[in-house]
Amino acid sequence: MVGSSEPQRPSAGSGGGAVQGLGPLVRDLSEAELLAQIVPLLPRGETTIVPSGDDSAVLSLSDGRVTVSTDMLVEGVHFRRDWSSGRDVGWRVAAQNIADAVAMGARPRSLVVAMELPGDVPVAWVTDLARGLAECCGPLGCGVDGGDLVSGSHMAISATILGDLEGRTPLQRSAAAPGQPLLHCGNLGRAAAGLELLNRGFAPERSSFPDAATLLIQDFLRPRPPVTEVLSAVRAGMRGALMDVSDGLIRDAQRIAAASGVHIDIHSETLSRHAHDLLDVARHLGRSDPLEWAYGCVLTGGEDHGFLATMDVSPERAWGARIPHLPEGFSLIGAVEAAHPGGLVTVDGRTWTQGSGWDHFRHA
Repeated sequence: MVGSSEPQRPSAGSGGGAVQGLGPLVRDLSEAELLAQIVPLLPRGETTIVPSGDDSAVLSLSDGRVTVSTDMLVEGVHFRRDWSSGRDVGWRVAAQNIADAVAMGARPRSLVVAMELPGDVPVAWVTDLARGLAECCGPLGCGVDGGDLVSGSHMAISATILGDLEGRTPLQRSAAAPGQPLLHCGNLGRAAAGLELLNRGFAPERSSFPDAATLLIQDFLRPRPPVTEVLSAVRAGMRGALMDVSDGLIRDAQRIAAASGVHIDIHSETLSRHAHDLLDVARHLGRSDPLEWAYGCVLTGGEDHGFLATMDVSPERAWGARIPHLPEGFSLIGAVEAAHPGGLVTVDGRTWTQGSGWDHFRHA
C-alpha cells in the first residue's frame, strides 16, 4: 500500500466556493505573515528530515535515483475561481503532480509549490489551497516541503514533485513493444463531461440528475489518480510502458506510440462502460448523438489522470482472455500491434478524426 490509504476526496462544496471579500486579502499581509498561515497546514512527508523553513528541505530516500516533474496551473486556463474553491485548486495541483511521479513507477515523496498571487485574493482562499494540498498529499506520505510566494497581476501555481523509485527500474513511454496488451486504470471522460457542465452553467437545483452531474464536476475539479493500484502493480513486477493520461486517451497513446515506434490500436468496445456512464449528461446537454459525444469525451477528454500502460506478457498470452491475470484496477483496452516508425494510434483499426486531445499551444 502507498501510505496508509488513498487520499479521500472531500464531498462537493466542502471547501466552499471561491471566497469573495471575506477577511483580509493577500495585499494586507507581509510574506512572512502569509507564510505563517500557510506552513502549519502543510503535511510533513514520511521521508522529510528538514521540512519547510530552511533554505532547502532535506529528504532521505531509499533509492539514489529521484524522479522530478513540474506542472503549472494558471487561472483562466486551468481553473476559474468562480468554479473552484481554494481546496479544489490545491487538490488538483497535488493530484496532477502525483500522477506524473507514479507514471514513472515512483512513489511520490515531496512536493514544492510556487505561487504568484494578486493582492485582491482573500487570504482564506490561499489557506484553503494549502488544505487542498494537504488533503491530497498527506494520506500518501508525501510532504509539501516548501516553495515560493510572489505578488503579481495574475494567479499562477507551479509545483515540482520528487519521486522515489524504491530500487525499481523507471517505467518509460518508450517501453511499448508489439504483442503487448494496452491497459488502462482509472477514469476516462468524466473530467471532460464535468468541464462541459461547468461551461454550460450547470446548476444542481435545476437538474433532474444533480448527484451524478455533481460527481462529474468533482471529477474535473478534484481528480483522483489511482495511485495505490498502479504502484501495487509496479511492485508486483508489471513492466512495459506507463504514463499519466492528462491530455486525452488518444493523444497520450500517441505519445507512447511515438516514443516506442509502434502502432497502438484502441478497441472501442472495451470503453463502453466509460461512455455509457456519460449518456444521461449528453442527453441533458441536448447532444444530437449522445453516444458519439460520450465516446468523444472518453477518447479525447483530458484531466482524468488515470494511467495508460502496456504490459510485457509471453507471446502466447499476447491478447484477450489468454492474459490470465490483469493487475488489480486495470482493464484491457487495446493492443500494441506492430512496429511503426513515428508511431500510430488507431481506434478499431481506423484513424480517429474527431479531435485527439488537449494541446495548450494549438488551443491558445
